Amino acid sequence: MAFVTAISPQKQRELEDRFNHLGIKPHDIQEHFVRSSGPGGQKLNKTASCVVLRHIPTGLEVKCQTTRSQATNRFLARRRLIEKIEACLFKKKSEAQKLKEKIRRQKRRRSRRAQEKRLNEKKGVSEKKKTRQKVSTFFEY
Repeated sequence: MAFVTAISPQKQRELEDRFNHLGIKPHDIQEHFVRSSGPGGQKLNKTASCVVLRHIPTGLEVKCQTTRSQATNRFLARRRLIEKIEACLFKKKSEAQKLKEKIRRQKRRRSRRAQEKRLNEKKGVSEKKKTRQKVSTFFEY
């Protein structure tokens, strides 16, 4: 599975080790190249630098067109494919999924009870702050 890229040999070895650890063989992956879309101009219009990988046993598919280099896209697509397979096998949530869920929780509307509780806490804090006000030193005789 050795392929020539601008990626360091150490990173390639780590990727191969991850493939071996999961038991993924090179013939399990179907790879083809398509033309990328988006900004990039003449270079993208002439070359098929977008990499599409499909893991045949699981049916997972990954498409990568991050860079204009086909070799770099191959590496990145393989890394994404491994992450997807690991998430599928080990039921792990990827960092992107965790972030999406976190944002969804933050945007979710609070229940009426939670709103009331929060307002009561705020009122308690304001009462506490009122007791901290300066005492006037003006005395009338």
